[in-house]
Amino acid sequence: MADRDPRETIADTIEQGKRLVRLGGDKGLSLAERLSERLARLTWRTPLHGLRLAGKQPLKLVAVPDDPVLGDVARGKALTEGRLELYGESVALDALDLAKPRFSPRFADHLHSFAWLRDLSTVATRAQGAPIAERLMQAWLAAHADRVSEPAWAPELLGRRTLFWAAHAPLILSSADLAYRSRVLLALARGARHLDRTADKAPPGVARVAAWCGVTMAGLLIAGGEARQKGGEAGLLRALTAAIYPDGGCAQRAPLAQLEIIALLAMLREGYAARRLDPPPFIGEHLARLVPALLGLTMGDGALASWQGAGPISAEQVQAVIAASGVRTRPLKQARDWGYQRLAAGQTVLVIDAAPPPVARLAQGGCASTLAFELSDGGQRLIVNCGGARQVIAKVPAALAEGLRTTAAHSTLVVGDSNSTAIHTDGTLGKGVSEVELSRQETDQASRIEASHDGYARRFGFRHRRQLVLTADGKELRGEDMLLPVGRRTKGASTAFALRFHLAPQVEISPTSDGLAALLRLPGGGLWQFRCRGAALSVEESLWVDANGRPHPTHQLVVSGSAPAGGASVSWVLKRAR
Repeated sequence: MADRDPRETIADTIEQGKRLVRLGGDKGLSLAERLSERLARLTWRTPLHGLRLAGKQPLKLVAVPDDPVLGDVARGKALTEGRLELYGESVALDALDLAKPRFSPRFADHLHSFAWLRDLSTVATRAQGAPIAERLMQAWLAAHADRVSEPAWAPELLGRRTLFWAAHAPLILSSADLAYRSRVLLALARGARHLDRTADKAPPGVARVAAWCGVTMAGLLIAGGEARQKGGEAGLLRALTAAIYPDGGCAQRAPLAQLEIIALLAMLREGYAARRLDPPPFIGEHLARLVPALLGLTMGDGALASWQGAGPISAEQVQAVIAASGVRTRPLKQARDWGYQRLAAGQTVLVIDAAPPPVARLAQGGCASTLAFELSDGGQRLIVNCGGARQVIAKVPAALAEGLRTTAAHSTLVVGDSNSTAIHTDGTLGKGVSEVELSRQETDQASRIEASHDGYARRFGFRHRRQLVLTADGKELRGEDMLLPVGRRTKGASTAFALRFHLAPQVEISPTSDGLAALLRLPGGGLWQFRCRGAALSVEESLWVDANGRPHPTHQLVVSGSAPAGGASVSWVLKRAR
């Protein structure tokens, strides 16, 4: 696969001066939209819809594409040992009952999407993997092939399943049992007909992109699918246009969703390669914007920063997906619409969330992380977010996983022990940050970001303003966090606040006796000094979720104070001592 010329990617210019970031405040789907989706799902279960799925059965696939992304080795080995595993949840294949599932929704999505085929093919030959894949396929066909139901037939999972069945056809279609092969191909054809009618009913974002990728792949690989292919391409273009900002960031504002969209498009492009057809230009154009935006969230170790429920997705996984995309480029420093800003100088990398959280209709499980930042020194992380709400292992209590979404779980300022954006019990985000003002300046001496949000304005009468200045050598980060009064407040009343800096695991802390500073020793030998002014410094326990979803105990620096009606200001500095 030819690499794309970096000059073909979007220009990474820094927009100097002040601007207003897009408004938030979306309230989610309207009542009419929710009723429409509910009605559509009810119609999928009617006999009439079953008749619509009837049609000519394909005798074989026109071509078999490659899967350009390697799977998870540990999960693949577990399959060869008779277990299906995902984030600490494990089910023995002998005990897998699809008629009466006893596993989490996250595990069900993994099972029904057949993403585990990628893991299996990564560690096993066809001779080794085919019996395992066929065994699971037989169980799935018996439980779900003949009856439309959720989640098995949800458009997103059906789209993903189409891609994985196509790419790993040698594992599921090697059997000499003609009746079994016929059932697999019939299930593929029925699924494609279902997707024709339901792809646009998938939630906007990565789910709808996955559904339309499935439609397009089915059109490419099932004989006589030219019309379906063209319709799939049109639907995919609509889905991508709605899901991707002009700067290349996904509207869900989640690095995990960004990674998944890139992988989906890379898989679909292999379908065109298998047919020796040129993919429509918009696929390459979107990849050329998606990749630099994703790289903009990588830290010094090459792994992703932890935003919007994702953990620090490993450098190996990130590089595997980027290699599959065929795009070679540099990290995007300023994603104006996506909302992440990147500062890089010397060995230091900083990423800050400078936009409102994702709108409710686009993200379940979003986080109240506005103006939080992460910081790394070379390959060592120093300041982190707790992260991992969507990826944490199964044994972690649900209440703790939800706590990872709060403002206090991010390296930013918390007012009144409250979230900057409300988090509802149903997983959606409520009122809070609706706008962010942003100013960025670049000089030969330093990079400067100043941003403020209104998340605490209505409840507490303050606007949070954060200023960050990173010197050109990357050895000093100066910060100031201010609470600026807005609107009317009761005179004399004061509000508690806490400025939190979560530290990466294995960072050693040595507080000074004056309670205003601390020495931070990194595992690689780096030494940083933290000093603050305007409030008291303490050290508290924290946790950090790794790339495998496992929480690790760590600590956080907490700068606590009380803001009177006139506001408050805390200045601080992180300086590399060696």
